[in-house]
Amino acid sequence: MNTYTVSPADEQYFLSKRIAILGYGSQGRAQALNLRDSGADVIVGNRAGKSFDRAAEDGFAVYSVSDAVQKADVLALLFPDESAADIYAEEIAPYLREGQTLLFAHGFNILYNLIQPPKFVDVVLAAPKGVGPMVRRLYEEGGGVASLVSVHQDASGHALQTALGFAAAIGSSRSAILESTFKDETETDLFGEQAIICGGIPALIEAAVDILIEAGYPPELAYSECAHEVKLVIDLIYAKGFGAMYDSVSRTASYGGITRGKRLISERLKSDMKEILREVQSGEFAEEWVAEKRAGSGHFRELVENARESEMEKAGIAFRKILETKNE
Repeated sequence: MNTYTVSPADEQYFLSKRIAILGYGSQGRAQALNLRDSGADVIVGNRAGKSFDRAAEDGFAVYSVSDAVQKADVLALLFPDESAADIYAEEIAPYLREGQTLLFAHGFNILYNLIQPPKFVDVVLAAPKGVGPMVRRLYEEGGGVASLVSVHQDASGHALQTALGFAAAIGSSRSAILESTFKDETETDLFGEQAIICGGIPALIEAAVDILIEAGYPPELAYSECAHEVKLVIDLIYAKGFGAMYDSVSRTASYGGITRGKRLISERLKSDMKEILREVQSGEFAEEWVAEKRAGSGHFRELVENARESEMEKAGIAFRKILETKNE
């Protein structure tokens, strides 16, 4: 992948703009704070509620979404994917003017044509590869998370400058700013979430915990071995890769993992993963998720509640209580 270097001219161009953070959730708050600490002129647009109040408590000038759109040059749309299109249609699109930039942290709504911006605005992507609290924490520590940057529409001739300046100001120039596209960012992000990060890994952990409990082992021990220790291994992979991870764990663990792990990756599993990717690429997943939201998200809430009531979750609660008692 190609990387970008942000020049002083790029930074100064960006810092001459007023930025509206639209949506003060996890990412919105982290990015707003980082931008302000980098010297940017930042306001917040949000609907009334807890996020609106928190932005005010953090010292930002907070407006309705439509008012913020009219007061800013760069509009960072950081509302949830499933809500952004409706908010855009009602509170953003009617107030856009020539020369503004629509900036997205995820390409979902552009790729699947849920948001179709007018031709007279720039449309860019600056997607930090980390959750909001990490974006903020690493910035405060003097680092940053890598970001993917792309230009979808360049009406002004300066769209890339804006995207690079934004990525630098949230801290990504301290790590890496990588060239991408809305398509690649969205499809790989959704696939990774579903097949691995939020789907495959939790499902594999739950299956392993259930097997040990069914075999008669204490639930807390099953959770400790199959779930709690995952972070230790992931941290090693994150820092230095798989080779360093195998060097750091015991030889027994390395041999057992290498020789047994691939047994789990059957041709059926690969086929299922390819089907997940197909659903992402075709837009089928996006349609399903947007429809779920518009139907009230009842099925989604039921799925989350079922996950909270699983045997694995109960074992995890019990194990964490043991740790809390030990540390008191």
